[in-house]
Amino acid sequence: MAIKLSSNFTEVKQQWIDSVQNGEPVERQGELYSEMLDIMMEEAKQAGAQGAESFAGQTTLDGKLNASQRKFFNEINKEVGYKDEQLLPQETQDNIFDDMVSEHPLLAKIGLRNAGLRLKFLKAETTGVAVWGKIFGEIKGQLEATFNDDEAIQNKLTCFVVIPKDLEDFGPGWIERFVRLQIQEAFSVALELAFLTGDGQDKPIGLDRDINNGSTSGSATTYPRKTAEGVLTFADPKTTVKEITGVYKYHSVKENGKPLSVAGKVVMVVNPGDAWDVKTQYTHLNANGVYVTALPYNLDIVESVAQPKGEVLTFVTGRYDAWIGGGTKVNKFDQTLALEDMELYVAKTFAHGRAKDIKATAVWTLTIPVGELGN
Repeated sequence: MAIKLSSNFTEVKQQWIDSVQNGEPVERQGELYSEMLDIMMEEAKQAGAQGAESFAGQTTLDGKLNASQRKFFNEINKEVGYKDEQLLPQETQDNIFDDMVSEHPLLAKIGLRNAGLRLKFLKAETTGVAVWGKIFGEIKGQLEATFNDDEAIQNKLTCFVVIPKDLEDFGPGWIERFVRLQIQEAFSVALELAFLTGDGQDKPIGLDRDINNGSTSGSATTYPRKTAEGVLTFADPKTTVKEITGVYKYHSVKENGKPLSVAGKVVMVVNPGDAWDVKTQYTHLNANGVYVTALPYNLDIVESVAQPKGEVLTFVTGRYDAWIGGGTKVNKFDQTLALEDMELYVAKTFAHGRAKDIKATAVWTLTIPVGELGN
């Protein structure tokens, strides 16, 4: 069973992303987000009615659950949310995480990690140099690692989940998957947007942010967008090699001046609309009459609707800390948004994102003259 969200949902989702990126009033952002949720809930409601007919009496999905999952989703309409928040079963949380990473390439390339129930994690920055010498000989070099016990997983991520009130026709396996798909869709959109362009205020610090120039007001620190490091045109093969070389050279030195090997580790994030212009520039017909696409140094291109048009972002894999943790808790939402034939629940988790240093990421202006496309 899959929740097939309509083009209407996709359109409103893009409007919400645009409103966040353009800094529109919070009220407008809230209206669009609410509209997006309304569409999701209505389509989930329809999917629930269809699913009840399609999956009634079937136990295939039920058989894939362990005892804790089966108990939780058998009793979700009886216990969850009336008194205390309850954690989703760990296996369900793991499935949500795996689906988000597999279906959203940007989250995978960033290296999003699941901290489980831990709200702390260790970060280490290794310094020093290893020196060759005789076995059992004098120690000629020392590697030192500075560990930091970080409690920065503090940004709460919340979404709504709808479940049919009449659950007699639904097995626990169907309900588990129904809940999981809704959380996956809502969380993945929010996480991709935050990890790419979050300003650090009640959300992760995005890849496009200047982590060295935050402005603090009260207890909150907001980070501005980075200025572009240069212009990429992909005008012709020679120019493309020169431009991409500049990208790699920028990332090949850490903020502290130490060199860094980035071969095969640089990712370029491009808006889906711009991606076709870029692909046009490096797609050609080879001697065998086959169209091939190739960029210098095996540069990895990933598309994201959260990436603004007219620019691209590059980052080095492994140089951005992206975590979700604290488990996924749910409780019943008993306010006025509850639908007539559906129960409304709130699901929340915690997320953290921050580049290891200022050189780990970069923004570049994308300028491909229309008249030169395909040349």
